[in-house]
Amino acid sequence: MFLKINKSLVNNQDKFLELILSLTYYLKLFSSLKRFLEYVSLVSKYFITQEFSLIIPLDEKRQIWAENISISSNKFKDQTIIDLQEFCKNNGLLNNFKLKNINIFEKYLEEKFDLFVFKSHKIISRGKCRGFFYVFYKKSDPKKFELDKNSINILVNLLAVGIENYLLIKINKKHENVDREISSGAEIQSRLLPDFCPKIFGIDLAAHCRPALQLGGDYFDFMSIKPNVGEQRRQRGRWALVIGDVMGKGIPAGLLMTMLRGMLRAEVLTGLPPDRILHDLNQLAIYDLDQSHRFITLFYSDYDPRTRKLRFANAGHNPPLLWCNSTKKIIKLDSEGYVIGLQKDAEYQCGEIQLEASDLILYYTDGITETSNSSGERFGEKNLINTFTKLCKKTLCSQEILNEIFNTLDNYSGKKKTFDDDASIVIFKLE
Repeated sequence: MFLKINKSLVNNQDKFLELILSLTYYLKLFSSLKRFLEYVSLVSKYFITQEFSLIIPLDEKRQIWAENISISSNKFKDQTIIDLQEFCKNNGLLNNFKLKNINIFEKYLEEKFDLFVFKSHKIISRGKCRGFFYVFYKKSDPKKFELDKNSINILVNLLAVGIENYLLIKINKKHENVDREISSGAEIQSRLLPDFCPKIFGIDLAAHCRPALQLGGDYFDFMSIKPNVGEQRRQRGRWALVIGDVMGKGIPAGLLMTMLRGMLRAEVLTGLPPDRILHDLNQLAIYDLDQSHRFITLFYSDYDPRTRKLRFANAGHNPPLLWCNSTKKIIKLDSEGYVIGLQKDAEYQCGEIQLEASDLILYYTDGITETSNSSGERFGEKNLINTFTKLCKKTLCSQEILNEIFNTLDNYSGKKKTFDDDASIVIFKLE
């Protein structure tokens, strides 16, 4: 894009305007800051009655951007840039530069170019200093500076826009990369949650997680206690059903949820009772959770289709709601226990209940009850119990009940249509 420039352009207004237009056009298209600064340096030789000019840009951290230093003099160019970079490095101006330190740099310029005088110009954009533009004159011609004021102002303004634009491009690229990584992480995480509900003898299952952000901290899973047996034996064997919630949401919560899943799946294969599973899981995870200053609530249960008995233990999670079809009442399934990651020697209690035909269990995370409306009022446990009770009295399958609960929440949240926290539901219905 570099143009051939003749010194006669200086005194020709039409050519002067043409040169400005070429600069602004280049400004729109450039992808290399170094090339842009070199182009401005080249142009400055014909705009200004100088001996040479020097551009010292600052990066996004407002440190001297050594690799992009540019000088218009072919005579001084390569070695001078190396010398300037070395000086900045040896005097701590690359990583710990402050604007007041420019005096150190300018003193060095005076010593290095002792045959010249120079004028310093701050490159300002949006109230921030983006670099410095130095114009050097022979000591015998210092008054030439007055003739160059307008041209220098034009170049300084172009430099400000150019450096600012490049920094914005860098920031946008970083954001795009982060967005891609988050999207990839969300895709991986979504695959860690069950794609479909397994077939458990005599059970109708439905489950869904709606994360508040791309990555969520909610977790639910279904695991066969003995996975290495035939399909029919596995369906009639014991199954673990678990739901949990990592404190917070987003990337940190998603990473901890993924870690928890791996640990829990290994523990389930031991076949231990729910209270022992949570005890051992807490022992395994407490160090990592303590380092991250987070904790996890978890409700763990196992179900035996042959006896219809459900055993469970709770680590501070919302107690699932059991609809007893025989009594037409709701019971909360709860037992004492600390959240995972809070206390090293935490103990957990194991509960057990005999289920009957047409009983239903609603496992959920607090994103359900904490859904708010336009007035900021939360949906709450009472509304959830009332909604669940009405649905249990109808002849609906698990998936229909799950859909109706989410529809109710969407109507409650109104135009906002977003949840404040990750929201998950598992419906467990005996046929």
